[in-house]
Amino acid sequence: MSTILIKDIIQQLKDVERADLWIDENFEKKLATVSESSVYERPIPEMHSVAELMSHLIEWRKQVLSRLKGNPRGLEMNEARNWRTNDELKTTGWKKLLEDFWDSQRHVIHFLNGKDDSFLEQPYKHANPDFPHNLKYLLTGLIHHYFYHLGQLGITIKFLKLKNT
Repeated sequence: MSTILIKDIIQQLKDVERADLWIDENFEKKLATVSESSVYERPIPEMHSVAELMSHLIEWRKQVLSRLKGNPRGLEMNEARNWRTNDELKTTGWKKLLEDFWDSQRHVIHFLNGKDDSFLEQPYKHANPDFPHNLKYLLTGLIHHYFYHLGQLGITIKFLKLKNT
């Protein structure tokens, strides 16, 4: 019963949030540079706000966790909750959005703790028949998704600072 891969995935999930990474960025560090007053602002109309990006990440964490638990696909790219509006997110509040962001990660990690590498090799039984995949694919995709949006978050924050100076 090997746990090498699953422990590595758990560590990567933790690292992207708070570790001293080779890329010199993580979510904690990046989010510390943004003011609450600007999180709902789009630097330019074509860019997402910080709050929109964070909400999107939360929704996909929840979705991947649901799929890891064997549930059918429950979120599609074109659904409104995939990209909630800033007006909707303002009613949630920045503090709650951040709490949900950190909590959603803890839920994924808690679920994975105690699993072994054979769990990762299980097929996701609700995958599109044209693209069958296993649970490892879902988790590595989630990690890739984090890094993609961490970069996007950095660009958004940089544009916000340029716009507000």
